[in-house]
Amino acid sequence: MSGTTATRTLTYREALREGLRDALRADERVFLMGEDVGAYGGSFGVSRDLLGEFGPERIRDTPLSESAFTGAGIGAALGGMRPIVEVMTVNFSLLALDQIVNNAAAIAHMSGGQFAVPLVVRMTTGAGRQLAAQHSHSLEGWYAHVPGLKVLAPGTLEDARGMLAPALADPNPVLIFEHGSLYGLEGSLTDPPAEVALTGAAIRRPGSDVTLVAYGGSLPKALDAAETLAADRIDAEVLDLRALRPLDDAAVLASVARTHRVVVVDEAWRTGSFAAEVVALVAERALYELDAPPERVCSVEVPIPYAKHLEDAALPSAERIAAAARRTVGR
Repeated sequence: MSGTTATRTLTYREALREGLRDALRADERVFLMGEDVGAYGGSFGVSRDLLGEFGPERIRDTPLSESAFTGAGIGAALGGMRPIVEVMTVNFSLLALDQIVNNAAAIAHMSGGQFAVPLVVRMTTGAGRQLAAQHSHSLEGWYAHVPGLKVLAPGTLEDARGMLAPALADPNPVLIFEHGSLYGLEGSLTDPPAEVALTGAAIRRPGSDVTLVAYGGSLPKALDAAETLAADRIDAEVLDLRALRPLDDAAVLASVARTHRVVVVDEAWRTGSFAAEVVALVAERALYELDAPPERVCSVEVPIPYAKHLEDAALPSAERIAAAARRTVGR
């Protein structure tokens, strides 16, 4: 029957794959390129089976040169295509930093609006999987510093599936950061999928005592912390930023105005973190709404350890988030 919806259980990884498949089916200009995205199915299995369905012209394995294939993606976007560039992990994007920051982000401005770069770059971010110091970075805050880029951090299955379509429709480059700890996350999705906005924060749990601001891989930890706090009769609101650039200032300020306390969770290191940007926003524009100093829960400032117990100790946890929230309410 037309107009009916169905619900299915699938993983975050599968939701991303469905978003890719939908985009490839909808527009012949769309293609995926990156290391091992073809026959291997992607380093994290996101593009599995897409090569057989769409062929090597649209699912393109590339040489091990992030600068080269990101640059190729920029050229394809300038030429009218809609490329999706997959960078295996965020640390490898540093090898394409010149292409992303000096070229993709700047071309529209430097050409006086004559040229657009409708490029999507997907990459895995974050720690928690024992990949040690070189493959556990959270650098999305670095990219959120750059005008000309949009920076997305889907933390739910709905966003994982739905953010790609509006990202491809955007005339400017969009970076999508997929937290590696979420790939196996299971949940329900409806068919047909609901439309997803490219930007704008979302309240994932309403509350009245303290705002927990999170995004991406930190969102489940914030939700777990809110459950723990509820047992102590502390009503935490969980705000999912969803996009770091543009940041939804209004949603952050509105939540703080309701709860009068804020804890910002960010897996990046504390110094110069995106959490500092959010706290600065609150201090500049909602200082007199606060009943307690803002709190930040970030990673310990060491290269992320390989040993599991040390890695866990270095990262934000639900326990650390709950403890910070208790401090804001004086418990």
